[in-house]
Amino acid sequence: MAKMQKYMVVHSDTTIPWEKVEENWAKLTNVGNAIWVRTYFNKEKGVRYCLWIAPDETVLKTIFSNLDISWESLIEVEKKDPDLWDQKKG
Repeated sequence: MAKMQKYMVVHSDTTIPWEKVEENWAKLTNVGNAIWVRTYFNKEKGVRYCLWIAPDETVLKTIFSNLDISWESLIEVEKKDPDLWDQKKG
């Protein structure tokens, strides 16, 4: 089984109606080869930051292409918590 990585995907499209965004979210909860973790968004500006877990970025690109969802950027990320920063200061 491929190692799963975390990816941050930025979607920025002011032309897409919010109803379509919500419709897409419903579809994205049922993709089998990647996991949508959460989305942070600014509805007014049409920007969404979505965290995904997937084996590689091509899987996500295929999912978005198949559902006709555009993306501005897609990068592998790691999570760092503030409490870990405090431990390194000492």
